[in-house]
Amino acid sequence: MRHAGLFPIVPGLVWATLCPAAVPGAAVTVRNPIEVARPSETIVLQAAELRQMLGVDDVRKVHVRDERGGKDLLVQAVDTNDDGAFEQLLFQADLAPKETRRFLLTVGERQIPRLEDYKTYGRFVRERRDDFAWENDRIAHRMYGKELETWPREPLTSSAIDVWSKRVRKLVINDWYLVDDYHHDHGEGADFYSAGKSRGCGGSGIWAGGKLWPSANFRDSRVFAAGPIRVLFELTYEAWTADGVRVSEKKRISLDAGHNLDRIESHYTFEGSPTALAHAIGIRKWKDSEMRSDRAQGVLRTWETVEGGNGKLGIGVIADPASATGFAQDDRNFLMLTKIDPAAPSVYHAGFGWTKSGDFSSLEDWDRYLGECAARLRAPVEVRIEKR
Repeated sequence: MRHAGLFPIVPGLVWATLCPAAVPGAAVTVRNPIEVARPSETIVLQAAELRQMLGVDDVRKVHVRDERGGKDLLVQAVDTNDDGAFEQLLFQADLAPKETRRFLLTVGERQIPRLEDYKTYGRFVRERRDDFAWENDRIAHRMYGKELETWPREPLTSSAIDVWSKRVRKLVINDWYLVDDYHHDHGEGADFYSAGKSRGCGGSGIWAGGKLWPSANFRDSRVFAAGPIRVLFELTYEAWTADGVRVSEKKRISLDAGHNLDRIESHYTFEGSPTALAHAIGIRKWKDSEMRSDRAQGVLRTWETVEGGNGKLGIGVIADPASATGFAQDDRNFLMLTKIDPAAPSVYHAGFGWTKSGDFSSLEDWDRYLGECAARLRAPVEVRIEKR
């Protein structure tokens, strides 16, 4: 006798119910190869590999779980060329010296970062005469656009990188521009720095014939990513003449959460031979600048007093020692010179540290930080993805 409400048992149904199809997953092993700690290390996973391995259509659905802590980490998908497809997935982890850590990858609902998760940001500031401003939880900068060149009140032609000193971890750019009193410190920091026509904090140019040939202000900007982990954007400059050679530049800049150095790529094109040209990365000379250059490490840095009794400021640039050809200076700048390869961008890092930020208390702290950053750049983390 068949009882109402009961259904015949289909072979295999019970097994399928008790043992559903395995969810695609993978594991990421990250190894720090050097005896230097790596706080806030940004791990970059290639989206093409994730799509193939996890069978996922949208990499924003990929979850990264710390195997040790058992919780999902903040991730960011990045479209590096604005073609509508994501090329990278980022997350961050702290790595002790020589440490190896493992992270688990699964596919689920897309994660939407909360506002408080954002540690990086950047935008074109049309209302402030074409500034481009960007920041993370440690530092902030701006560079100058076309309209500032002819602003009647305070015209300035300069491709310098300006410094905004922060003493808080939150994002401040929009608030500071809105209030328009950012030259005074109201507890969050301020713009104490005057980049002017110098290179400021890592602005660059062409060195030829014993002279610096910089570009004018940028003409166009393009944002590829604004956070929460990385801000990535590109500035385009009109062609200029450097010792008889016409030069055009696109400058691509990124800044990651937890770091005091930007990554900068200068993409040059030339009308004429660049053989006699060098890429020059500069730091503004100041009245009490303590400068140190180290070609073996690829480091140039300064340490100076901030006006108004507002602490000390360290500025540094780092380039691949294999590309560094020497150092120079002019009336406004200390300069590191590097080789130009017409087929590849000139890549370097630049940034600053302020004693009132709470991260650096002395010149020794700043030198230690730059030395550790240089070591990390020479020995990237090793990343391996495997199915599980």
